[in-house]
Amino acid sequence: MEISELNPDQLSDKEIHKLLYTNMDDDVEKGDCIFVFGSRIASKYRLPKALQLYREGRANKILFSGGSVWEGSPHPEAVLLKNEAIKLGIPEKDILVETQSRNTKENVLASLLVLDRYFQLHHINRLLIVTSNYHMRRTFLTLKTYMPSWIEYSFCPAENQSTKKDNWFLSEKGRARATEEAKKIIKYVRWGALMDEEL
Repeated sequence: MEISELNPDQLSDKEIHKLLYTNMDDDVEKGDCIFVFGSRIASKYRLPKALQLYREGRANKILFSGGSVWEGSPHPEAVLLKNEAIKLGIPEKDILVETQSRNTKENVLASLLVLDRYFQLHHINRLLIVTSNYHMRRTFLTLKTYMPSWIEYSFCPAENQSTKKDNWFLSEKGRARATEEAKKIIKYVRWGALMDEEL
């Protein structure tokens, strides 16, 4: 079955699980850059994961992507992540920042230019993707749709406590987030904004 064939209004737990979590595990490969997708709470979950990957030597550059300015902050989310990473010992020379994007598709599109200016796209072989575990499939499909086809990806999910692979269905909050995310993916695929894929 392809994603476009799923009924967003009648999704079973099995379908949600398969769509969001199947084959989204880390292959532990090294890459050219750690690509971190911003969010309101990215510093809590995604930043520690990115720093772990960097310190393990999986990649020697980190790209923080995200232009949203959240209430109470003077800076876009990517700048906040950069500043926090520097405080935690990451050299500024190893950090790239993209501050124009407002959603997942824009994260990818706006980061293309940043990556090209730094690496030149034809030199990039693999990116390590850091985002929430339940958001990983949509992120991957967005990359697959809009990034050059030769680039490969390693999935490095940041574990949000209520939406893990083994517990999203155990709480009202986790179930609501996972269901909403699954519906978004199906909707975007049906619109043609994301590449369809066999599940």
